[in-house]
Amino acid sequence: MPEVLKRLKRAFAEVLYGMAVHDQVRALARQRGSLEHLFVLIGFGDLLGVPILPPYYSLRLLPFVVPLINNWRLRMLRERDLTDMMF
Repeated sequence: MPEVLKRLKRAFAEVLYGMAVHDQVRALARQRGSLEHLFVLIGFGDLLGVPILPPYYSLRLLPFVVPLINNWRLRMLRERDLTDMMF
C-alpha cells in the first residue's frame, strides 16, 4: 500500500508541475538558448563573416565556446519559416 501512495503522490506532483510550471521552463530554456547563440554570434561572428569583436577577445573566449560552436553554426545556417517562431 505505501508503494501505491508513493506512485500516486509522484503522479500528482508531475501533473501539478505540468499544469503550473512546464510552459515557463520551456520558455526560459528557449530564451537561454537564444542568449547563448547571440553570445557566440558576438564572439565568433567572423566564422559567418560578421566581425564584431577583435580576434584577441575571441581567442580568450574560445575555451568556453568550443562546445557550442557546432550546434550554433547549424542553427545559424538553418532555413527558417514563420512557424518556427510559434513553437
